[in-house]
Amino acid sequence: MAGEFRLLQGPVFAMVSESTRADCVNRDYPANARVDILMSRFWSSLVHTLTPYVAGEQPALRDLVKLNTNENPYGPSPRALAAIAAETTEVLRLYPDPAVRSLREAIAKSHGLDANNVFVGNGSDEVLAHVFQALLKHDKPLLFPDITYSFFPTFCRLYGIDFREIPLDDVMAIRISDYRQECGAIILPNPNAPTGTALPLSEIEKLIADHPDQVVVIDEAYVDFGAQSAIPLVAHYPNLLVTQTFSKSRGLAGLRVGFAVGQPQLIEALNRVKDSFNSYPLDRLAIAGAVAAWEDKEWFEDKRDRVIATRERLSLALRDLQFQVVPSSANFLFARHATLVGAEIAGELRSRAILIRHFPKPRIHDYLRISIGTDEECEKLLSGLADVITSLKR
Repeated sequence: MAGEFRLLQGPVFAMVSESTRADCVNRDYPANARVDILMSRFWSSLVHTLTPYVAGEQPALRDLVKLNTNENPYGPSPRALAAIAAETTEVLRLYPDPAVRSLREAIAKSHGLDANNVFVGNGSDEVLAHVFQALLKHDKPLLFPDITYSFFPTFCRLYGIDFREIPLDDVMAIRISDYRQECGAIILPNPNAPTGTALPLSEIEKLIADHPDQVVVIDEAYVDFGAQSAIPLVAHYPNLLVTQTFSKSRGLAGLRVGFAVGQPQLIEALNRVKDSFNSYPLDRLAIAGAVAAWEDKEWFEDKRDRVIATRERLSLALRDLQFQVVPSSANFLFARHATLVGAEIAGELRSRAILIRHFPKPRIHDYLRISIGTDEECEKLLSGLADVITSLKR
């Protein structure tokens, strides 16, 4: 605090107007808040309105059971690691392929599509950012669930997009009938996050058919763990765009690789935004690793199946501990205890070096999102939960 106070008396404080200095000193602001006020005068009006996305914790602690950000517990494919290592040569002095053609072709080939149907970006968050800017801002509101990926409203505020949140039903599921209303566009995660619930492909197709003049985006970050992909529908619906990521089922969260699949006119819109922002979205290591990971089907299927099996065992064990568990088609579970407060459970687990995710939001403030780890990690979680429940019930 002393250092911050000296800053207020130093050159930064002297640079601002007399009225601003007086306002900071006279009001009952702590010193660090005064510094924020002084420096934020340089911000644009837009920045003052933003509520940024809050990412999950990434603490550098040993012996931590980290089940808070839905990472793959088994890591990348060995073939991906070998491809990354092979790329660490003098070639890194050169820029990567701006079109990322090798990865786009690999993805397209596996779906019987053309590379012009595929867009890639620096993680699916960047892909989604371009989607919001290129395709989702219209005179009528964008529709998405009230409980969903919290980057959606963040992007809307950033890009000035009018939006309407559609409530999930009482069992935390999306009702397609609720989206039969006027709108500019629609975006849905399938499976939804943080709930893990999934819609059958037939329901997704109804939604797309109901809105032939609006873009419908299906965010499939978790689709590999039990849902049906809408990518086979792309050839039939020019208004459909599907996004996916390499961060979850392919264990490459640290490389930041995501992609979108759609008809060429939608992909061209994304390319126009990308090339007005960053023509080289993926570096050479990410491209090499992603291509190898995509082509290693055996590794992918084995680790995916292990995650699904662990998820089902963990779901049953949580129910035995009096948790209500939402049926999940993702690599996480969304659950609340019958009698205990979610924030207290998460806090007690954290004190035991076990991280899960708690969302202090209406309707879900007592729910916990638990990533599926290895069997050993999940056993440590269950042991910790049993301890916490006993402690909190005293």
